[in-house]
This record gives sequence, C-alpha cells and structure tokens, in this order.
Amino acid sequence: MSKMHLDIVTPERKVYSKEVEMVITRAANGDIGILPHHAPLVSPLSVTVLRVKDEGKEERIAISGGFLEVRPSGVTILAETAELSSDIDVARAEAAASRAKGRISEHDGDLARAELALRRAVNRLDVAKWK
Repeated sequence: MSKMHLDIVTPERKVYSKEVEMVITRAANGDIGILPHHAPLVSPLSVTVLRVKDEGKEERIAISGGFLEVRPSGVTILAETAELSSDIDVARAEAAASRAKGRISEHDGDLARAELALRRAVNRLDVAKWK
C-alpha cells in the first residue's frame, strides 16, 4: 500500500513525523479518512482522537483543537496540543476531569471553559486506553 507523510506540530514541538497509510479523525464536517492522494483539504479540528494506521497497526493521538491540512505531499496537523497515548499521564488527566466536573456541578466560574477542560481530559483518557 502506498504511504503519505504525516506531521503533527504544536506551538511547543513536533509531536509526530512519519510515513503512514491512513489518517482518521473528526473534521469540521464529520469523520474523515485520509489515504494517499486525497484531494487537498483544510479543516478546523476541535477536541478529537486522531487515528493513524500503518502496517496493520493503529496509533491514537489526543488532539485539542487546531487545523488539518491535506496536500499532495502529505498531511499536516497544526494542533493546540497533541499527545501520543504513551505520553499521557492518566492520573493527571483524571485529576483534570475531576476538577472540571466539580466546576461544572458547582457552576463555579466560566462554564464553557470547564466543559472544554472536561472534553479535553476525557479525550486524553480515551486515548490513554490504547497504550
């Protein structure tokens, strides 16, 4: 099977850079699977799981917002944050989820911000299950 290059970059560092067979994620208009030679595309990403398939294996990466760009040369994801499943600190993600749930239930502070924090923590925990 042919491959394409995938780069995942955050403001702090390049998180991922490999040749892969397929990328699957949730874009602005729904789930999308990207294979080599996909039509050019730019789409915003919210809190989502990025699935990367290569040689019969699947890797999952927690993405917290950003943009997806598909070009003939490959796929680039410019993410606010991105974490490989092996890099996620489960205890820290659980603590973040607990704090966010507490702020939501007590209506303490900015509710939208607390809900986003909860979505990010739950996303990280979902990805961490794939270690």
